[in-house]
Amino acid sequence: MDREDSVWMNIIIISFLLDLIFGDPRWLPHPVRIIGFFIRHLENFLRKHIFNLKLAGVILAVLIVGLAYLSVWGIIKAGNQLNPWMGAVLEVFFIYTAIALKDLKAHTMRVYDRLKDNNLAKARGLLSQVVGRDTGNLDEKEVARATVETAGENFVDGILSPLFYAFIGGAPLALAYKAISTLDSMVGYKNERYIDFGRASARLDDLANYIPARLSVFFLSLGSWICGQDGLSAFRVSLRDGRKNASPNSGLPEAAIAGALGVRLGGVNFYNSSAKIEPYLGDDLCQLEAKHILESIRIVYAGSFLALLSGIWLIWMLKY
Repeated sequence: MDREDSVWMNIIIISFLLDLIFGDPRWLPHPVRIIGFFIRHLENFLRKHIFNLKLAGVILAVLIVGLAYLSVWGIIKAGNQLNPWMGAVLEVFFIYTAIALKDLKAHTMRVYDRLKDNNLAKARGLLSQVVGRDTGNLDEKEVARATVETAGENFVDGILSPLFYAFIGGAPLALAYKAISTLDSMVGYKNERYIDFGRASARLDDLANYIPARLSVFFLSLGSWICGQDGLSAFRVSLRDGRKNASPNSGLPEAAIAGALGVRLGGVNFYNSSAKIEPYLGDDLCQLEAKHILESIRIVYAGSFLALLSGIWLIWMLKY
């Protein structure tokens, strides 16, 4: 392995560790918030000037993703020209901001803590900050279900996919992925306002997460086994139920965690008081409760470290 590959692996390792330590400080000028700012303003501009909403949505997706990639590439290139260490620091910073492991743990553990304190109302309020469904009338079981589902889905969106693209194309590609994910979270809805305008963003997000979602089955199954859960069942249930979901990707990690914990995810969710029935994932072997939130986060952490080590190992192997 040459020096360049060694530096590259260290950049990703340091970025990962920085996220574990610091997460997403609110005072930090986070690139995702900047991306969101441009999405909002470009949406308004395009809606005013392009009446074909599908075309406007395509233009939005191309501009946002392209600008994210080129901006990060240009900033890092400028840093390298000043000093190679400056370029490396910038690369670390951008990859660090693309990973969201500690934030996922923080959000889910706050819900877990409130459930353990028997403060269901507070748990519902905290859950509403991280999911799109209505949470006001959820009981403890449904709060736990929503939180476990969030842990599974966000393992791909917030951790595995950013790492995957960082290993392939560095910070520019990792931030291009975050732009795609942010587009989907802001405009990728199937409601009256976004069914046409957000179609391109939603499809692009499905495509970007396609390979990482399938890799997640392996990492979560092995991570479950490491954590003392049923890794074999995680793999089996993900193969059986993972494709039942309307999304081509989110059902796979959710089904893996459901299998590992012996619980059943899915069912009826309410969005703006309208019911949506999601397919069941997993077997109802035990009642969902607060402890399953904690167990799901442990599995996500194990899977995240496995993904990091696998990427490093693959780079190593390709050089020999």
